[in-house]
Amino acid sequence: MNKKIDFTVEEISKNHLSKLMEMVIKLWPDCNYEEEFENCLKIKKSNNQKIFVAKSDANYVAFIQLSLRTDHVEGTTSSPVVYIEGLYVEPHYRNQGIAKHLVKKAEEWGHVKGCKEIASDTELNNTNGIEFHKSIGFKEVNRLVCFSKTIDSPH
Repeated sequence: MNKKIDFTVEEISKNHLSKLMEMVIKLWPDCNYEEEFENCLKIKKSNNQKIFVAKSDANYVAFIQLSLRTDHVEGTTSSPVVYIEGLYVEPHYRNQGIAKHLVKKAEEWGHVKGCKEIASDTELNNTNGIEFHKSIGFKEVNRLVCFSKTIDSPH
């Protein structure tokens, strides 16, 4: 897409939830639709979590899911910290400044909530996500590979 698109950003409402769920499942395909729907209803009522959606005309094209974290956040020195739990832009709308605008909205929300820092993470193989974060001023603070194992029951 060569031409910049016009878009608006809004806090989620019940009207957004079905369209939001389509994007949530694209970002996190292993998630359960019903559980994520319930989670979004809880976030909508929360003072410490927020979801903003971007719309172009009548199309929902992106979202950012945020939380205020008071536990240790890698690479930060203050508390609370705005944490980007999820950020998704529909493929056709990428590279239009929408994600950058959503992160700016997250910073504004965090500032109102008394935050001095914003943090995020992405999968090690998500090179586009890593480059995006770096391009808007995030610095990489750690790389992590997580493991789990089922405990065998004793015989």
